[in-house]
Amino acid sequence: MSAEPTATSEKTQAAAPARAARQRPVTRYWQAVGAIAWKDLRAEIRSRELINSMVLFTLMTVMVFSLALELDSDARQNVVAGVLWVTVVFAGMLGFSRSLAAEHDRGSLDALLLAPIDRSALFFGKMIGNLLFVLVISFVLMLLLTVMFNISLIEPLLVVMLLLGSVGFTTIGTLIASMSVHARARETLLPILLLPVSLPLLISAVRGSAAILNEMPSEDWLPWIQLLAVADVIFLAAAYSLFGFIVEE
Repeated sequence: MSAEPTATSEKTQAAAPARAARQRPVTRYWQAVGAIAWKDLRAEIRSRELINSMVLFTLMTVMVFSLALELDSDARQNVVAGVLWVTVVFAGMLGFSRSLAAEHDRGSLDALLLAPIDRSALFFGKMIGNLLFVLVISFVLMLLLTVMFNISLIEPLLVVMLLLGSVGFTTIGTLIASMSVHARARETLLPILLLPVSLPLLISAVRGSAAILNEMPSEDWLPWIQLLAVADVIFLAAAYSLFGFIVEE
């Protein structure tokens, strides 16, 4: 009679490590993603090199556009979406080129690649860090454009458009930055590779933002939001699949 409980307990003990092995990778994966993103944020909080350069670039760009585009209110309403996304794109590229380059120059990128984690966790950690920087710059830019152009950009739909566009642009930007990090002219190579790939995403973001700012009906801006959401999913899936092969090369 005592053999059956013993056999059951042995099966339970044998199944426990299997359940733990199935649950542990998910926990470790997102812990690794969070640790990498937090490492980048903490390093930036200490140095403030990247965020200061991006904020300064954003401020100078807005001032140049505001002085160059001395237009009436209707004309400014039409061009402010383009100014918004041009500044986000170039400020974002400034951050992408330095996120992995700093790791590469210090030699810590090889250590991260040797860590016992999935390679995609390294990508998503870097991408989340870059996304937070781009979003900070984007919201600062919205406030600056509101003041300089005398047009209110604090719109919920525009925030959604900005979030979707930033996710897709940051995803493909981080992926291409990992491709160009080993190149000698990586600062020049990054925009050459990034801009053609992200062009459909940027066209959708500019068109949708302009439609929202001009208070057009939903059929004029809703397709652009849907297209951005689809592009984000495609870019995230492509980055998840390709990042491991890219860093190996």
